[in-house]
Amino acid sequence: MEIRNLEYFLEVVRTKSFTKAAQNLFITQPTISRMIKNLEDELEVVLFERLGKGVELTDAGRTILYQAENIVSSVHSLSDELADVMQLKKGQLKIGLPPMIGANFFPQVIGQFNKAYPNIKVQLWESGAKRAEDNVANGNLEIGVTLLPVQEDVFEWFSFVKDKLSVVVHPSHRLAGKVSVSLVELASEEFILFNEDFLLHERIINECVSVGFRPQVVYESSQWDFISEMVAADLGVALLPGTICNQLDKQRLCILPLVQPEIPWHLAVIWRKNRYLSFAAREWLQFTRKRLQANN
Repeated sequence: MEIRNLEYFLEVVRTKSFTKAAQNLFITQPTISRMIKNLEDELEVVLFERLGKGVELTDAGRTILYQAENIVSSVHSLSDELADVMQLKKGQLKIGLPPMIGANFFPQVIGQFNKAYPNIKVQLWESGAKRAEDNVANGNLEIGVTLLPVQEDVFEWFSFVKDKLSVVVHPSHRLAGKVSVSLVELASEEFILFNEDFLLHERIINECVSVGFRPQVVYESSQWDFISEMVAADLGVALLPGTICNQLDKQRLCILPLVQPEIPWHLAVIWRKNRYLSFAAREWLQFTRKRLQANN
């Protein structure tokens, strides 16, 4: 029995989908289907019941699940600990990094880390903060970057940016001449938001609901520069972090402080609590904490 087959099995269990599991593991769907079939043939049981586009564990699958989790966890810990004992000081590190955050805070740090640790391969897994959290929590990634607050019973973390959201409108917008804008003043506006993979999506909607309205979302994107261009085309309003707003063209966009309430944008590097961290992960945390906090 190969450990890799058990890893694939656990990812299908977590996502309840062969397609999603394959995407998260950076392999094709036929590959993961074949690996699961090999595992089923070896154990002489059916592990999943196919239900439309999703899957559910069979009784046999549920029986195997607990042992598979323990086996995979033990093998990963053994490999990491042996590498540390032998002082190989090499390895591979997967980091969940939202595109907006990565582009603005990490290129220089990653370059410095690569020079200091040329034998550690850093693989960036780009996604919204919500998916980064999920993948750190379930063990697919050792480290991620997300928005605070986080679940303190699940994650360890350190903060490196404290910012807040601003309102971005077209220069001809009715609010463009104001000193500041309260959230309720946007109740009748059409919003351009980050998509649902981003924690800001849910956070902005929840804040709007808390002041008495549900925002009318007309466009969604994973790219802040595309969102700003949509606002510049007068297709709606956006709420973006001050760090991003500093990079926008003030001739084509009007940026206003958001008040009543302010919406914080506090960034943190996270890792799973009570989990063994590899040499690569420990060095990355120490290295980036020092540099990110010094720069902010």
